[in-house]
Amino acid sequence: MKWITRERPKIDRIACPWLIQRFVDKEAEFIFVRKDIVFQKAEELGAIPYDIAGAEYSHEGERCTFDYIVKKHRIEDHALLQIAEIVRGADTDRFDLAPQSSGLWAISAGLSFNYANDHEQLAIGMKIYDALYSWARYVQDEKHNWDPGKPKPDNLFHF
Repeated sequence: MKWITRERPKIDRIACPWLIQRFVDKEAEFIFVRKDIVFQKAEELGAIPYDIAGAEYSHEGERCTFDYIVKKHRIEDHALLQIAEIVRGADTDRFDLAPQSSGLWAISAGLSFNYANDHEQLAIGMKIYDALYSWARYVQDEKHNWDPGKPKPDNLFHF
């Protein structure tokens, strides 16, 4: 399926494609266009608009689009629920929701500054969210003095 949103993605418009491709639609294709033509292009291309006012897949009250996707697709993975809170905090300037939110915002803003091509930025962002998921799922209790000799679990999440 094709998914379409506004150009120059940050937070939700990087987190949502990651969530969609990893947990909802493995064959998803993402399109970025000017804000004023998202719905027109969505209709022309048969794409699902997301993270834009007026779309089904968008913010809902204080919750962001990532939250909506988790709810809509009944995703109950504890690591994704934690990431949803981090993304929500970063995307809505509520850094009090999760200590990682401000760092995620900083990384997202830096990616947007460093990459003019939205698809290049998305490719790097996908790797960042892969790492965030691995942290949330497997290693968030590790401390900086991690023991490199400690065996890794054999059920690692590989993309």
